[in-house]
Amino acid sequence: MKKFLMAASCLAALAAAPAAVAQDKQVNLKISFWVPAQHPLVPATKKWAEDIEKESGGTIKATLFPSEQLGKAFDHYDMARDGIADVTYVNPGYQPGRFAIVSLGQVPFIFGDGHKGTQAFDAWYRKYAAKEMKDTHYCFGFIHDPGAIHSRTKKVMVPGDISGMKIRPAQSTIGQMVKSLGGTNVQASAPESRDALERGVADAITFPWGSVFLFGIDKVTKYHMDVPLYSTVFTYSMNKAVYDGMSAAQKKVIDNHCTTEWAEKVAGPWADFEAAGREKMRKAEGHEVYKISADQLAQWKKVVEPLEKDWAEAVKKAGGDPVAIKADLDATVKKYGAGL
Repeated sequence: MKKFLMAASCLAALAAAPAAVAQDKQVNLKISFWVPAQHPLVPATKKWAEDIEKESGGTIKATLFPSEQLGKAFDHYDMARDGIADVTYVNPGYQPGRFAIVSLGQVPFIFGDGHKGTQAFDAWYRKYAAKEMKDTHYCFGFIHDPGAIHSRTKKVMVPGDISGMKIRPAQSTIGQMVKSLGGTNVQASAPESRDALERGVADAITFPWGSVFLFGIDKVTKYHMDVPLYSTVFTYSMNKAVYDGMSAAQKKVIDNHCTTEWAEKVAGPWADFEAAGREKMRKAEGHEVYKISADQLAQWKKVVEPLEKDWAEAVKKAGGDPVAIKADLDATVKKYGAGL
């Protein structure tokens, strides 16, 4: 009777076990970031990875590599494609012209905050990612809380003030804007940006608020335009061979963690961090955080029109329907209440 009860207990434990069980082969994911370990994305991703390990019954583990340990920020999409890392933190805007559709999320004045904006962006883009980012397995996408222009030399009030300035753009669409306004783009990843400003290679930068402090940009800037100018879009991209090599149960675990809900869970702490940076900057000695007038804001919003036109032309060349894709994003932003 005792043996019977023990056997029954073992069977019950097996029945209650996670979908991925011990007979699945061990998977050890290398997750690569180009941000430092103290960036909010890193601990949030650690929690995400721990939940994957738990749901997989310990068959999917992960090691996190922050601070460009495995490769430069500009290379992170190709690192996932080539298997240098298994999951990578990708800024598609670091490679202008490569990913036409996703670039719509980079156009100024689309998203109002990082939480709802992340939900809207991921729900929209995952419909297109399998084709546009076909070299990798798309997990989810997200945005940061809207960023602004931070300058070391002067206040930037209207688009015309960009003329003659050297600006480090956050992504390719902002780079187009700078060029169209007579400015010069200075290409530098986030970790390289402080040095560019400190040496005078750049006069200003577009950056989210909290990260200004995290990357030391506050040490080399003085003027900060308090306008939710833009967001940058990001993805967590996964090596296809790693995903395809998993068991059906393990794939289900990954699929359960590659959702719009998880996108917001992972990016949410970062959104809060960036939003808090605006208030921190207002209190920082030696810095001027300034508003612009309604008329000046209207001038900035007028700049968006040619950016959207350029985006539409790029999507057409890539074989997409820009009118339908833009309408889809507008509807999704409205659904999630994510607009300005």
